[in-house]
Amino acid sequence: MPETTLEIRPGVTIPEHLVGEVRSKLAYVDELIGGAEISPAGDLIHLYLQRKPSADEIQALKEKTNRVVNLMARGVIQPKVEILEDRLDLPLPYRDDPLEALTRRHEIHQEASGVYTLGPLVTRLMDYFETRFLALANHFDAAPYRFPTLIPARYLSRVNYFRAFPHSLTFVTHLRSDLDVIDHFAAHAVADESGRINMPADTYASIETLLSPAVCYHLYFSLADRKLDSEYMVATAVGNCFRYESSNLSSLERLWNFTMREVIFVGSKEFVLENREASRQYMQTVLDEIGLAYRVESANDPFFIGEFRRQAAFQSAFQLKYEIRARLPFRESTLAVGSYNYHQDFFGRHLNISLPDGSPAHTGCTAFGLERLAFAFLAQYGLKRDDWPVAVREGAG
Repeated sequence: MPETTLEIRPGVTIPEHLVGEVRSKLAYVDELIGGAEISPAGDLIHLYLQRKPSADEIQALKEKTNRVVNLMARGVIQPKVEILEDRLDLPLPYRDDPLEALTRRHEIHQEASGVYTLGPLVTRLMDYFETRFLALANHFDAAPYRFPTLIPARYLSRVNYFRAFPHSLTFVTHLRSDLDVIDHFAAHAVADESGRINMPADTYASIETLLSPAVCYHLYFSLADRKLDSEYMVATAVGNCFRYESSNLSSLERLWNFTMREVIFVGSKEFVLENREASRQYMQTVLDEIGLAYRVESANDPFFIGEFRRQAAFQSAFQLKYEIRARLPFRESTLAVGSYNYHQDFFGRHLNISLPDGSPAHTGCTAFGLERLAFAFLAQYGLKRDDWPVAVREGAG
């Protein structure tokens, strides 16, 4: 953690249920910030800075921090959290941070912030969990799909992603198709001590694509502006997803580049809700068999500051999202490793996806982050296979 600290007393006290959300958003206040903490009472913020700030920078930090707090916390009403399953009290044999042991054994290697290579132990564990999710997909006779890593900007714009999640976007560009530009880059480009390539902005082409933030979006875009041939469809895919989280990027808990498996439902409201619930009941048996200590509870997506209160309240009111939160004993906290989602007819309306009767399609998905699940499992059971539950010990051998 950077050594320079700035204390800020916000004009609005941050309620307990919002402390985590506000803290995560403070990472986007200014590039000077390397981390943030909020007092339990919600009345004091500590910003950990990369260097000593000037007087003008201190004033700007205070103003922007208060803007975040005001937008997220002023007059907010705590939503009721609905708990569907609770296995957090399951006895567990391990209490250490598995990151240290994984690093020591060269099972993981950090290439950059939020970017890791994974060794045999983590890979086999992820492969085993993947087999269990494929069984879930087969249970619904889900059609297999394979989607690209790149996603067109025009599609994300069409579903308002730039407004809801601008902070997490990862842009893709390339050198302009100009011989002088390419020759100049080849002759002068080098990564400096911080790992950055410093070249003029006009070296790069305009942004037309991004790295994909979610798997299911690709299916919805493939169905855009058409009427479905049948009353419903179920699909499944696994893919690389990218969500930038600034200084929140942390070990395998929060990766910039991670793997997600999804089972996706498209059809009527009743079809999507019934199958979302059926997938939850199916996975309840699986999660119990692999011995995971977890809770399933209502939640919201990590909307950006300007959209957070409205969108989070909407999701809560209509029970649109339930997260599977696995226990992390070394921190006595939880980590979201999967979710059960219902989008209503949002994608049907914005992308003009119609059911055979002409009405907008409803959509939903069940999604799991493979790296997160592997990390949470190792945080609960450690790296010794003899301590693992039988199903995992035999399946991930």
